[in-house]
Amino acid sequence: MTITVTLDRTIEHLDRGPLTRDEMAQAVARDIPDGSFVNLGIGQPTQVGDHLSPDSGIVLHTENGMLGMGPAATGDDIDTDLTNAGKVPVTELPGASYFHHADSFAMMRGGHLDVCVLGAFQVSERGDLANWHTGAPDAIPAVGGAMDLAIGAKDVFVMMSLFAKDGAPKLVRKCTYPLTGLACVSRVYTEHATFLVGGSGVTVVETFGTTVDELAGRLDLELGLIGS
Repeated sequence: MTITVTLDRTIEHLDRGPLTRDEMAQAVARDIPDGSFVNLGIGQPTQVGDHLSPDSGIVLHTENGMLGMGPAATGDDIDTDLTNAGKVPVTELPGASYFHHADSFAMMRGGHLDVCVLGAFQVSERGDLANWHTGAPDAIPAVGGAMDLAIGAKDVFVMMSLFAKDGAPKLVRKCTYPLTGLACVSRVYTEHATFLVGGSGVTVVETFGTTVDELAGRLDLELGLIGS
């Protein structure tokens, strides 16, 4: 499945932004092609499932062994035996299926997923991903299935805040945290902008509440534009 950019130029949305997490999830959901098999990572990415159209034909996979996962469960729909990989109660859609954990990882590693959406501590301009450990002595490492998804999914989208709590950029020239995967990320969705990353460097797709020049002043990166 080929994922394309539908814009013919970079757009600066100065009338809105920064985006909320829910708005970021909407942006990611908009860019997932109809009919895709998709895995949503733990944390922020799980919100993407709440914005997928029922008519899209998109099938959600969760690594603890389910295809056909629906949006998060609320109220009477909550079944404590029906959760995603982050132990969040979810719903099931017609045709949903369940299988062994090992079979789920075989799907991930075997190239059967079109898109995965992951959180990150850092992403490099060439698409390297660091999302399981900050390297801090007291940090608790959390690999989970991230490495399997990073190398197994056909496209890896990252949904994250653009800057850390101390103001340091999380989109960087080179990752300084332990790596999850090399050159695996294709898109990065943040509250300030959406980026394409990879072999040609970093290209700005859209900005929200800021300009490309203002972002360039805060990121130690050369930013390209669509259509330039």
